[in-house]
Amino acid sequence: MNDLSVLLLIAAAALASGVVLALLWRGRGSDRGAETMAQLAQQQAELMGRLAAMAEAQAQTRSELTTTLNERLDQVSQRMGQSLEATAQKTAETLGTLTTRLSVIDEAQKNITELSSQVVGLQDILANRQARGAFGEVQLNDIVSNALPPSAYSFQTTLGNGTRADCLIILPNPPGPIAIDAKFPLDAYHMLRNAKDEPERAIAARQFRGDLNKHVTAIAEKYIVPGETAESALMFLPSEAVYAELHANFPDVLTKSYQARVWIVSPTTLMATLNTVRAVLKDVEMRKQAGTIQKYVGLLMQDVTLLGKRVEKLDTHFRQAEGDINDIKTSTERISKRSERIQEVEMGEDGAAEALPTATPPGKLVSG
Repeated sequence: MNDLSVLLLIAAAALASGVVLALLWRGRGSDRGAETMAQLAQQQAELMGRLAAMAEAQAQTRSELTTTLNERLDQVSQRMGQSLEATAQKTAETLGTLTTRLSVIDEAQKNITELSSQVVGLQDILANRQARGAFGEVQLNDIVSNALPPSAYSFQTTLGNGTRADCLIILPNPPGPIAIDAKFPLDAYHMLRNAKDEPERAIAARQFRGDLNKHVTAIAEKYIVPGETAESALMFLPSEAVYAELHANFPDVLTKSYQARVWIVSPTTLMATLNTVRAVLKDVEMRKQAGTIQKYVGLLMQDVTLLGKRVEKLDTHFRQAEGDINDIKTSTERISKRSERIQEVEMGEDGAAEALPTATPPGKLVSG
């Protein structure tokens, strides 16, 4: 129900009350009732005028309110549109960034999946002893081939006792060729790392120690051949972790390897050893070339001595030529002087004849 309906109801009520009052006063006297009716009519008219004014004001207020509401709604709609547009743009940018990151994550997931498959493959390789040995040999081959020239090593070389070394470093005597054998006691190492209590660790340590001692003994017996190889050999452990565990907790194994002249090396220490070997090979090569260098230096000295003799001989020729030139100059001066005296005689000057010297025998020069 709106305000106009309320006003109409008020007006109807006022009219009804006027009618009732008129009826009540009619019974009390006609003259007085007429007067009262006139007053009521006047009051009713005033009331109706007020009601009309109130209705008009109410209508104007409602119109202004409607206009204001429409303006506010337009502003709110415009702001909401702008806000929705900005939100949509930011949402689109966020979705684009999210799509890019999802693509990166998807690519990383693919790489992780591929890496996982490679790790599983590596685990499969390391789980098999034969494959694990091949892995160690491949790593040994890569390190040696990157550190030394091809003439300084050979792989899978059969020695005089029939054994085949994984790698043979070719060095001159002494010390002679050095054999390298790759060993990878991974099972015992894993048992040692995964031991849950001290008894399990003791069992794993005993197996680890036994495996390494067995490898040291085998290398000393197979790859140290008197008169053919050096008096020592190398055992290559392709794992820095196994090498660190050995040096940290098994000094007795190291002592036995030193006594057997079997040097245990890891990838890092093997590279350092091979760098030393390369320096030795370079020094040997320079010594080989020293004789040739000395020979050519001697020949060069002979050439220098011969050149000095020839320079001295040429200097003697120069001195003789200088003397001949001086003699020629002296003869030329004498000829010039005699020509002048002959010219004076031809001119008939007095005493010119007496000035002429006596004839000089042919082939003899007159001094002064």
